[in-house]
Amino acid sequence: MKLTSQSFFDGGAIPGRCAFAVIDAVEHLKLSQNLNPELSWTQLPDGTRSFALLCIDHDAPSQADDVNQEGRSVPADLPRVEFVHWAMIDIPADTCGIAEGACSEGVTPKGKQTPVGPDGSRQGLNDYTSWFDGDADMAGRYKGYDGPCPPWNDERPHRYHFELLALDVATLPLEGEFTAADVRAAADGHVLGSATIVGLYTLNPAVRIS
Repeated sequence: MKLTSQSFFDGGAIPGRCAFAVIDAVEHLKLSQNLNPELSWTQLPDGTRSFALLCIDHDAPSQADDVNQEGRSVPADLPRVEFVHWAMIDIPADTCGIAEGACSEGVTPKGKQTPVGPDGSRQGLNDYTSWFDGDADMAGRYKGYDGPCPPWNDERPHRYHFELLALDVATLPLEGEFTAADVRAAADGHVLGSATIVGLYTLNPAVRIS
């Protein structure tokens, strides 16, 4: 399988328009266009009946003590955990890509409840659901794609893995709200092939992405 994007190249920077937030000189960050990136896939395994798509940040801080705190920084050597930005299942087998902005456009306070996607597809919760828990203005159930918003004082760029799974079933047995962990568990034993593309992003002006 091969997964590509016209929005960014593998190992390159994700554009600000495809992020949840961009750098602001005064407030450190401001909300952005939050467009899902364009994705296309080819060289599919025989027997593919549907696809699942995940986007996961592999560099979320394991401790939040220093996150977005004035006069402090998130150390580059701090252990990291995953932060889910997108989980979509039941993408029809005849789908060969998703246009930029087709599934997400703009930040929706309290989360998108019925995110748009390919016919028949279903989209699960992302981790902004837990991140905004307790925030009166933003707390809610965040579904579909919501783009990068790493800490503005993180010393390392974040790596966002877009992973496409080709499955031998037309639909995964998931009901109601589901997470990326649910997708992985349900897809176990049904994956015919996979492909990944990685984009980098930072909100720290001192961090360079080569």
